[in-house]
Amino acid sequence: MDILGIDIGGSGIKGAPVNLERGELTQPRHRIVTPEPATPDAVADVIGALAHHFDWRGPIGCTFPAVVQRGIVWSAANVDKSWIGVDGQVLFHRTTGCPLVLLNDADAAGLAEMEFGAGQGQSGVVMMLTFGTGIGSALFINGQLVPNTELGHLEVRGKDAETRAAARVRDEKGLDWKQWSKRINEYLGMIEKLFSPDLIIFGGGVSKEHGKFFQYLESRAPVVPAVLFNEAGIVGAALAARSLASEQAVALHQ
Repeated sequence: MDILGIDIGGSGIKGAPVNLERGELTQPRHRIVTPEPATPDAVADVIGALAHHFDWRGPIGCTFPAVVQRGIVWSAANVDKSWIGVDGQVLFHRTTGCPLVLLNDADAAGLAEMEFGAGQGQSGVVMMLTFGTGIGSALFINGQLVPNTELGHLEVRGKDAETRAAARVRDEKGLDWKQWSKRINEYLGMIEKLFSPDLIIFGGGVSKEHGKFFQYLESRAPVVPAVLFNEAGIVGAALAARSLASEQAVALHQ
């Protein structure tokens, strides 16, 4: 069974059909530059264009870089403020004409890693952390997602943690890997005090370069690199929409 997964990012919006048995993209992913400003209507047009590109008629899973509760966007730390209070799930459904589920982007990445990646078969408390423009988080307890944790906004030295330790900060401040790792360790220490995780999965595009900095990380819990890298959001979005496919199949047989 294939479901279209779409991952909304700050610089690009990308999607591809995903085989849910294997967790693999079945067609090359298609990417469209995120519009500026990324208002609801502008982003909805891109989602519609992606669905049209794949000539898609079935269920769609879609990520969003904010708190999402029952399809409604409730934060705007890294997106246009006009999104707050918008039912993105209904908006994208109208644009595509397809059944659709909307969820937090880090939660989607975590779902993919728990199903097909570094968290596969892991029990206890698992924390997925994504380092990019900001810091995203996904918390799992015995395989069950606790949604919308948004732990990149924990306060560290009077500031949001992501303003000190996101991958973007390393580039902007010209930090070497060891210097950046000190900031990450400070953040990981806070995560451990609050949640005592059994495993931490380190995600985001920078995880591809884990060989350059993992030796500097200090954590009581094991820290492992994500496996799915930039495809995690797409795969996780598709997984989140799996129930829609089941509902559609039941309706067809009634």
